[in-house]
Amino acid sequence: MATVTSEAPAPPSTAPAKNSSPARPRKKRMLVIVNPYATTVSDRLKNLVVYALQGRYEVEAVLTEAKSHATDIGREACDGGYDVVVAFGGDGTLNEVANGVAGTDIPVTVLPGGSTNVVCRTLGIPNDVVDATEHLLALADDFHPRKVDLGVANGRRFVFACGCGLDATAAQRVDSHPKLKARGGRWFYTYAVVAGFYRHYLRDPVVMRLAAGAESADGVTAIVQNSDPFTYFGRQPLRVCEGAALDNGTLSAAMLGRAAQRDVPTIAARALSERLRTSGHRQIDHFEGLTEARIESISQSDGSLRGFPVQVDGDYIGDHTEIDLGIEPGALTVVS
Repeated sequence: MATVTSEAPAPPSTAPAKNSSPARPRKKRMLVIVNPYATTVSDRLKNLVVYALQGRYEVEAVLTEAKSHATDIGREACDGGYDVVVAFGGDGTLNEVANGVAGTDIPVTVLPGGSTNVVCRTLGIPNDVVDATEHLLALADDFHPRKVDLGVANGRRFVFACGCGLDATAAQRVDSHPKLKARGGRWFYTYAVVAGFYRHYLRDPVVMRLAAGAESADGVTAIVQNSDPFTYFGRQPLRVCEGAALDNGTLSAAMLGRAAQRDVPTIAARALSERLRTSGHRQIDHFEGLTEARIESISQSDGSLRGFPVQVDGDYIGDHTEIDLGIEPGALTVVS
């Protein structure tokens, strides 16, 4: 009798199945440029922020050591293979970073560490550093860089505003007293404006001429904006110029014709109002849609032109007798 041998079926494979889920994308490389002298920045806060960001990014943090250092770091970052550069400080820190990376495609964003943080709020980033850090963590999954314009004043780029006259006088005083700036915030800035007004503008102020094309206006203080609002008083936006936006390829400007006590209440009321326009005040000449302009001193002393103070993005940059203004459309890449 023949014996039939049947072959048992092979046992199921015990080899592990390949993971069919997609590989997790690499972490974006982030450079955080920290201004340790900014109003609300501390070493402990910096360490906490960096630790939190490391959950979603490959983070490197660098401290600035002097004025313009953030500009140098920004230039070097352009060749560092970073996916995003973060300015951790005030508007002045962002200004320096923007001057370093302008004209490149490396995205820039902000963590608020200053007293006002105008650009941070204009971009829709929370003004609280903890909330802003959470916002930045969320951007890792929703990363959409966009281009914004930069204004230019004598070759120095600015993100939101350049001022000549009273606001620059106030900026100079505030910058020279960092401890009072940190403690007093907007109230110290208000004091600096009032003190500067009475000391330097009620009697014999420097008179400037703003010329744009065929139009011109003379006055004692000029504000040039690349975005809106001009600044904030606490949570309240202060609006001066009309038609300013970060991405419309133009600047707007306002010239205050005189320094008189009787004008202060009505100008302040308009700047704080959502209904009234500051540019509509009878002592203010307004310009919008500008791509270039010039501000020059027309006051002399002993045969020489008198200089006027200038600020960009809230930082005093010295006294000048002339400022050439322009716009660089799409010069800065931001992510917010």
